[in-house]
Amino acid sequence: MSEKTLAQRVVDQMYNNDWFSQWLGIELLEVKTGACTLRMKIRKEMLNGFAIAHGGITYSLADSALAFASNSHGRKSVSVETSISHTVSLVEGDLITAIAQEVSLSNKIGIYSITITNQDNKTVALFKGTVYRTSKDWFPSEAK
Repeated sequence: MSEKTLAQRVVDQMYNNDWFSQWLGIELLEVKTGACTLRMKIRKEMLNGFAIAHGGITYSLADSALAFASNSHGRKSVSVETSISHTVSLVEGDLITAIAQEVSLSNKIGIYSITITNQDNKTVALFKGTVYRTSKDWFPSEAK
């Protein structure tokens, strides 16, 4: 059995203490340094008065993807600016996937692009996130 990567260990620790992501039903599909893929199903209690998913649902999935991808380097990172464009509405039962990819990384700032698709692989939302990279490590005793 292979040892877990730093990225996987960080995300596991984050997810295990992330009650909101767990409540949303987010599944971790893949974690790599600077990237991750998450999936969740739209439930009835996630719908708004138009019987479509509340915009905060896709935003929350993307925000979790941003958090996991940006922290996967082993340094604690927090969002400082985010934005989302909703391109297709979602209904109960839709299965959505968020793919977070690192666009730019410096010592203090990281920029990430998150694309959310539905079960038909149709883009339903586009999210951009900027994070501040602190000087704190997730596992300080292992820091170089």
